[in-house]
Amino acid sequence: MTWSHARRRDEEPQEAVRPVTLPATKNLPASPTSPARRAGPTHPAVRALAMLAAFAGTVLFSVVLARLTLEPSAASADLVHSNLQPGSSIEAYLENASTLEAARQLGGNLLLGVPFGVLLPVLLPPARGLLRVAAVTVCLMTLVELIQGALVTGRVFDIDDVILNTAGALLGYLFIGLRLGRAVHPRRRHWWHRRPS
Repeated sequence: MTWSHARRRDEEPQEAVRPVTLPATKNLPASPTSPARRAGPTHPAVRALAMLAAFAGTVLFSVVLARLTLEPSAASADLVHSNLQPGSSIEAYLENASTLEAARQLGGNLLLGVPFGVLLPVLLPPARGLLRVAAVTVCLMTLVELIQGALVTGRVFDIDDVILNTAGALLGYLFIGLRLGRAVHPRRRHWWHRRPS
């Protein structure tokens, strides 16, 4: 091939590059975080009623909690001892008490925490989340245990009661409170969702 032929070949117009088109995505399902999959906000009246019901439930639960934990028990004054070692009381009930008594004590403390996990996400939207529910329950139940240990006859502070109450609150949150909170309050948009893409 001579030089002139090579130049003519280079001077030939190049074919236009066509842009690559992607297939349409109209029929593809929306991602779980896309606006199409998000449920619309709950009506304000429904939210107000739900929060009012949660408040009434909290008041009722507080009365029951006070009756169960802050009532003096003079007959137990010499039988109960404070426990600051996690797991000590639970182990004692499992090894030394009858099955019925162990179920009543341990199951009762678990059930006592469940309303925290159910009511908190509805009554206090900022308290939604596993760690927040656990933190609020630990704080409240530690306060209750301290009060009953210091002021109530026949009652003592037991760290295992706080652990069991918190475990019950987490179970209540995972099985009921999580869905109930999402149904009543719109889902929070975190700062990483608000960043421009």
